[in-house]
Amino acid sequence: MKKVKKGDRVQVLAGNDRGKIGRVLAVHPERGRAIVENVHMITKHQRATQNLRQPGIIQREGTINLSNLLTICPECDEPTRIGFVNVEGIKLRRCKQCGENFE
Repeated sequence: MKKVKKGDRVQVLAGNDRGKIGRVLAVHPERGRAIVENVHMITKHQRATQNLRQPGIIQREGTINLSNLLTICPECDEPTRIGFVNVEGIKLRRCKQCGENFE
């Protein structure tokens, strides 16, 4: 089980976007990176192709290393580290600050 999942609210810990909060759009655990909404915006110069893709300069989210993200607990609304706990054979994520389980 991953500590950061798609749909989680996270805070960026390092880099030019330090302190920004966004929602995780995608996680790539094999690469150890994630895409966060409106964080680490990159400029992509895109050329037109036959399948109707528009040419031009496009802004989109780049990937961020998972070690630079801190999950925000939905219960206490604070950035926190994540622990794991087994409840009746089900592995759940637990907030290290308030102790609440969430999925």
